[in-house]
Amino acid sequence: MASSSLREHVLRASVDFIAENGPDRLSFRRVAAAAGVSHQAPYHHFADRKAIFRAIALEGFTMFRDELRAAVAQPDGSLAMLEAYVEFALANRGHYRVMFRRDLCDVLFDTELKTVADDSFDVLVDQVRADLSDDPSIDDIRARATAMWSLAHGLADLLIDGPLEGKIGTIEDRRTFIRAVALQSKKA
Repeated sequence: MASSSLREHVLRASVDFIAENGPDRLSFRRVAAAAGVSHQAPYHHFADRKAIFRAIALEGFTMFRDELRAAVAQPDGSLAMLEAYVEFALANRGHYRVMFRRDLCDVLFDTELKTVADDSFDVLVDQVRADLSDDPSIDDIRARATAMWSLAHGLADLLIDGPLEGKIGTIEDRRTFIRAVALQSKKA
């Protein structure tokens, strides 16, 4: 297996493992077994678990940013962005479970990772600024961006690991449900 191919193979196995088992149980032995390579193979590309988590977060934030950008280009940008956030989390659980965990990859102290994470957040802030009246205050932008982020992140977490469907029943049409929740939050 070529070197770059091995790296990608180990990375994919790590993402898949985390999607199913969470990041806390990840080990090089488990990744190697899932990838079907020797237990030493992951060390050829990753010094430790933190390096794997960093690579996953970097890839995840890049995909996430691109999906948010595509969503806000739609006529109903805010709703589409909230939907894209939740759908990204559900479709990319291995990435999502790492991206927002500072104990796994500290976005604040890794310049490259911080840049791509900030790019994602800037999509949200730009959409909020566009949604608010002319010349909104920074406090209004921060409050609205935080509310939207909290709504999307909380809903994604409840759908992935929480008891939401057990409490409210099966969600037949996730898109309609996400949008209905978003619209209810605007009324609050």
